[in-house]
Parts: sequence; structure tokens; C-alpha cells
Amino acid sequence: MASLGWDIGGAHVKAAVVNQAGEITGIYQQPCPLWKGLEHLRQAVNAIMQALPQGQYRHAITMTGELVDLFAGREDGVRQIINTMGQLLSNDGLLIFAGQYGLLGISQIDAKHYQAIASLNWLASAQFAAQKTGNGLFVDIGSTTTDILLCSEGKVLAKGYTDYQRLISRELVYTGIVRTAVMAVAQTALDGDQDIGIMAEYFATMADVYRLTGELDEAHDQTETADGAGKTLHASARRLARMIGCDFYPDAVPRWQQFAENIRFQQLQKIKTACGHVATPENFPKNSPLIGAGVGRFLIKELAQQLDHPYLDFSDLCVCSVTPTGMSPADCAPAVSVAHFLLDVPSIFHRHLHKS
Repeated sequence: MASLGWDIGGAHVKAAVVNQAGEITGIYQQPCPLWKGLEHLRQAVNAIMQALPQGQYRHAITMTGELVDLFAGREDGVRQIINTMGQLLSNDGLLIFAGQYGLLGISQIDAKHYQAIASLNWLASAQFAAQKTGNGLFVDIGSTTTDILLCSEGKVLAKGYTDYQRLISRELVYTGIVRTAVMAVAQTALDGDQDIGIMAEYFATMADVYRLTGELDEAHDQTETADGAGKTLHASARRLARMIGCDFYPDAVPRWQQFAENIRFQQLQKIKTACGHVATPENFPKNSPLIGAGVGRFLIKELAQQLDHPYLDFSDLCVCSVTPTGMSPADCAPAVSVAHFLLDVPSIFHRHLHKS
């Protein structure tokens, strides 16, 4: 009987299958613009369920999708996501990750648990990493956000637990490598030797930047572009050119690649500053690793070199068979983590099992 972990985001749904031996046998991701309606969540979950091999599965869920403006508030979002997933997967075979409360069955959840469920997928990943490594700085750079958590002696030393608290502590930085608007990363950038102001318009995203630097994996590029046009090198350069009031010409690709490199540099510096705020020389010894997760972890590897710390990929903490989707465990760390947590839950809690 396999464990199936779900990470319900506002833009993607991710899932990971872990067998009883603790081996990851499948990793899946589907786009899910949840702000447009719950039907997109249903479509994404159903698409993943159709892709699963025949078998029996136990389910665990973590989420961040309750933040989207489809919902009146976080509690409303948590409630509606749980209800929807319960309808899709069967209530009695479903557990919800609730941080300090652990994995809870739907019948056990009441209003006091909503805050512990909302946007806590980062804690699942960091707990898994802490258990495996003992010490380190866990950094997950995703499509939209960056999570930074200090791990010590197998525990996560989080200063904040809500998004509000974590934005204050710098353990949450609202910047990612796909969906983040360029105007949210930089207000000026270098164009050649000119420092030029960037327009406060939704003309381009960081996906355009990383297409031009050649670092964005197609498997991670599931979000619509800012103008609804293509995801080619030229289309990305055209969108970046708009950010400083220019037209794009095909022979000018090197100019926009250089421009993209400067914006990339500014985003990395922002993440580096936050890491320095969370991990100081006093609490983060030189031999402790940076543990990289998320689709933007290539930046964490570079950051580890700059900070003179070892780098450890989240995927190296897992035993994984070949995944036909091309996704790795580090790409879907929260889903992988809650799937592993299920292995420690007695099957008596899962009377009704889903057969795909």
C-alpha cells in the first residue's frame, strides 16, 4: 500500500508516491490556477489520479492554496480545499498536515486547527530535511516564494509560523523563478552601462529572465506568460524589453540576456540577504550545509559557493526510482515529505482506500 502526498498550491498541484519501503515511485505536477475557481483544483487532482498506476493509496495533504483571492480568507480557503479534496479522495482515507498537531483525519479537524494547516507546507519539507541531516539551512526556492529555515539537532528552529510572522522574520521571501513579476524583483537594472528604471507594469515575469539565462527547465514552466504569448527565447526577450520601454529585434538577443543576468543577480542578492538574516555565524557553523529544494535550487547551489558552505540537494535525502514526469523529489519537497510522514501512521486510520 503506497503513500500519496499532496501539496495544494495556488498555481500548481504536486503529488508524490512513496512505497512501503520508503522509495519514491512517482512524482507529478499539474498547473492549477486556483484563483479562477475550485474546478481547476478538481481538474488537476483528477489528472494526477488518472496518471497513477493501479493500486491502493493512503493520502496526506499540505497546502498554500488557501491564500488565493477566490476565498474570503485563510480559514475559508482551508475549509473549502479540505472539503473538495475529501470529495475527490474519500474523507476517511485522507489526513491533513497540521504542523504541531501532526497528521489529522478530517473528522478530527475543527476551527482551532485552521491556522496550523494554512500555508504550512514549508514546515513539512524542513522537518523532513532536519530529520535526515540534523543541521543545516533549508532553502526552498519555488515558482513563487522562497522559504528559509534553520535546522539544528534534527529540529526546525522556526521563528514564525504564519505568513505574516515569517515575512517579518525573513524566513519567507515572496520571490520565485517563474511566476514572480520582474517589477517585484528590481526597480532598476543595468542595460549595458546604463542604470535604468524598470516600469511598474506586469509586462514580464522571472520565467522570462530564466529562459534567457538558460536555467528554466521546461517541466517547471507551467504558468501562462504575462502577455499570453509564447515561451520562446525571442518572446521572453520581447517582454523584458517592454520593461524599459524598448522594442525587441532578433539580432539584440545578447543585450537582453545581459539584462536578464542583472535582474537574476538582484534576485539572488535578495535571497542571500534573507539567508544572512536567518542564519548568522553564531547559529550556522561553516561546516553546515545549505539544503536546496524547489525548482530554483540552482540558485541555492550558487549561494552555497558564495557563502563557503557545503551544498546538499533535497533529492539526495530520498531514495527515488525513475520518474517518468521528469520531476525530482526536490521539485516537490512538501508532497514528498508528507508522503514519507504517512509511513509512520498506522493503516487503521485509513479504512477507506482509493483505487486508481
